[in-house]
Amino acid sequence: MIKMIALDLDETLLNTDKTISEENAATLRKLHEAGVKVVLCTGRPINAIWGYLEQLGLTTSEDYTITFNGALVIQNTTKEALAQSGLSKHDFQPLHAFANDHGYPLDILDFDQVYPIADLTPSVYQHMLKAPMDFVSTKFVDLPDHLFSKAVMATDADVLDQVVSRLTPELKETYHVVRSQPKILEFLAADMDKAVGLGQLLTHFGWDFSNLMAFGDAENDLGMIKAAGDGVAMQNGQPEIKAAADHETPTTNNEAGVAKYLQQRFEDILA
Repeated sequence: MIKMIALDLDETLLNTDKTISEENAATLRKLHEAGVKVVLCTGRPINAIWGYLEQLGLTTSEDYTITFNGALVIQNTTKEALAQSGLSKHDFQPLHAFANDHGYPLDILDFDQVYPIADLTPSVYQHMLKAPMDFVSTKFVDLPDHLFSKAVMATDADVLDQVVSRLTPELKETYHVVRSQPKILEFLAADMDKAVGLGQLLTHFGWDFSNLMAFGDAENDLGMIKAAGDGVAMQNGQPEIKAAADHETPTTNNEAGVAKYLQQRFEDILA
């Protein structure tokens, strides 16, 4: 029995213009009111998506969000962490050396702010993120010695294609590398993805992955699509995601594909 619905944002729940259609919002609000858990899963911090949480009514004491692609499970209203994990400054040394050798930018994120690495090529991540987070330009040697959520390279898509082709076996073993957007490549802890955070949240409620339905379209959604009892790929999703999914939405993200699928699966509640 599906008790939790996990949703990626970009090109999944969101239209290409970064808004939630009223059809998607109304459908999810009705399911939430009926007792189905609705969980947004994103690489962003919670403050950056607060408007979406309010639009969906996900502001009760029992509502949680998966942020930083699984590294932080956070209670929506209190902002208290249910689970948190990540990487140390030392863990990022091989990635910093790789970026330095090839002239790539790098931003390293903890759970509160972003550190554009000042001794590398300038990054465009701040311009792309458009989120209420502090950006503190810092040389790698001066980074604080505490827990970080991830690192990102934000640059032109063809440059990131080159980055991916140059990744060494060591880097692939050290990090879980995912392309969350055409111009953003993310470096997470080797065992980290959205499925990790969702597993922790399911355990909190006394459930397992058979109780999960997950929607996604891109590389950073693959783990939760595979793990979910019902993994649903967007019609506009990448071929690898579609191949791994149990089902596919009947329409794209710009045509309320999430709502269209949910209306089929939860006809008894949504009729």
